Amino acid sequence: MIRWMRYLLAMALCVLSVNAFAQAWPSRPITWIVPYPAGGVTDATSRAVAKRVSEILGTPVSVENKAGAAGMIGTEQGVRAAPDGYTVMYISPGPVVTNPHLYKTMRYDPLKDMTFVHGMFASPAVLVVPASSPFKTLAELVDYAKRNPDKLNFGSSGSGTAPHIGMEIFRLNAGIQMTHVPYKGSAPALTDLIGGRLDLVLDYPTSVMPHIQSGRLRALAVMSDKRFGFLPDVPSIAEAGYPNAAAIAWTGVAVPAGTPAPIVSKLSAAIRDALADPAVVGPFEKLGAVVLTGMSEDKFRAFIVEDYARQGEAVRRAGITLD
Repeated sequence: MIRWMRYLLAMALCVLSVNAFAQAWPSRPITWIVPYPAGGVTDATSRAVAKRVSEILGTPVSVENKAGAAGMIGTEQGVRAAPDGYTVMYISPGPVVTNPHLYKTMRYDPLKDMTFVHGMFASPAVLVVPASSPFKTLAELVDYAKRNPDKLNFGSSGSGTAPHIGMEIFRLNAGIQMTHVPYKGSAPALTDLIGGRLDLVLDYPTSVMPHIQSGRLRALAVMSDKRFGFLPDVPSIAEAGYPNAAAIAWTGVAVPAGTPAPIVSKLSAAIRDALADPAVVGPFEKLGAVVLTGMSEDKFRAFIVEDYARQGEAVRRAGITLD
């Protein structure tokens, strides 16, 4: 009995200690790791949200870019940090739901080593062809591909990237064979597409919208369940008959596993409030980003677990591996 009383007392003291620590958090600056280079939309969204979170929490939030290995270097640094709420990570599909299926030598397990805090933005991919393409609809393209296996070639920003995986998911759902041509980034792939050296590309609004608006590219489908406000006349992939072929890039925030729940909740609330500020999200909504409102903690984890399984199935069925 005495032993049990001591155990219960120790547990109570532990809970009180954690709660006291959480109540005092944050008492010093927070580091926000972005596992990609400075510049571009990824960095800009992180800095905009981090700045507002800093104001909400009343403590400095410093963004640090730790690029390399398809986002895995910075992500690993984040998951290995002390679980005290003073290191947060920007996360996106590559290092969290795609790379675990592509690399056999990953040194962290996203579903075990991270606590998911809150989603930030999502953006559907767009399937585009050159303006000179004979395909006016997705149905025409699919019909041709079924009658001519491997005759169409599609470009991507690189093997194993989100656009590549997205196209593989679509190809598998449509039951067609195409040839993949990997590039080192979106820009050279789109240059060759415009020049007629590729048949189609799957990429995101920030990359393709200027070319669609200029008339150099034609959009055949938006890879989401619903139509995209920036392209109201373009059918969604679900409308086109492939509801399981959505390709949506998402971003969010995670912390190392073991971070006290009260701290996670406070951080989640701060991110939620930051995303409710039009001054923070407005510039990115104009680029086609959708705010992941209400995508916090358990809901965000469920979203990621589902995407993890979906990406893994696509990688397995397509036979993609990078090591």
